[in-house]
Amino acid sequence: MLCTTLVSTDATTLMRDAAEHCDRLCHEALAARGVFHMALSGGSTPKALFNLLAAPAYVGRFDWSRIHLWWSDERYVPLDHPDSNYCMAREALISKIAIPAGNIHATPVQLSPDGAAAQYESDIIRLLGSAAAFDLILLGMGDDGHTASLFPGAISDFPPDHLVIAHYVPKVGMQRITFTPKLINAAHHVAFLVSGKGKSAVLDRVLHGSYQPDVLPSQLISPVPGETTWLLDRDAAGANF
Repeated sequence: MLCTTLVSTDATTLMRDAAEHCDRLCHEALAARGVFHMALSGGSTPKALFNLLAAPAYVGRFDWSRIHLWWSDERYVPLDHPDSNYCMAREALISKIAIPAGNIHATPVQLSPDGAAAQYESDIIRLLGSAAAFDLILLGMGDDGHTASLFPGAISDFPPDHLVIAHYVPKVGMQRITFTPKLINAAHHVAFLVSGKGKSAVLDRVLHGSYQPDVLPSQLISPVPGETTWLLDRDAAGANF
């Protein structure tokens, strides 16, 4: 596994650096495989990135006809609900780009939680093949060390062979549907977007502390033979880098 870190001077520069990272990986995937499968995440930091990707400076740099969008995790709410990660991405990005409807793969939350997870896993295998290797999975990291919907204390009983699961997360009082570590670690590239001073302490524990994945689930992400890039602003990096 190759793990690299890029520290940007501030949150605005971080978004530009993240957009450039996406652009480079997209062009590499299109040249190699003719398609770019990217899994999005929720949260305020990715939303800022999505807004930038839809802006004039970047939107024309992407061949949206060959890009497929997925979601690394989703809240079990209707897709038009304000809490939906899909809804956020639709407003910030999808509604502003010329992407075919068939290239947008929302989590099928109209099914039961377990049914949605099983259907999403089936859809991923159907389009990406049995290796299920995404070209890029975008992730955030919470101030408790969680990523996607992999929360502290809630992952020890995950079915080891599943790619997508549904589970109830007591901390947020909600059903979540999430990529599992197995699926994330099959990716060609994983990029963590981390911004703000409030993330600095836990980031240090995740990257430099002892391995405690049930306490710090972000430590589970280690794609082999893929690449992980930590995209940080100076506030999040703190004195760690």
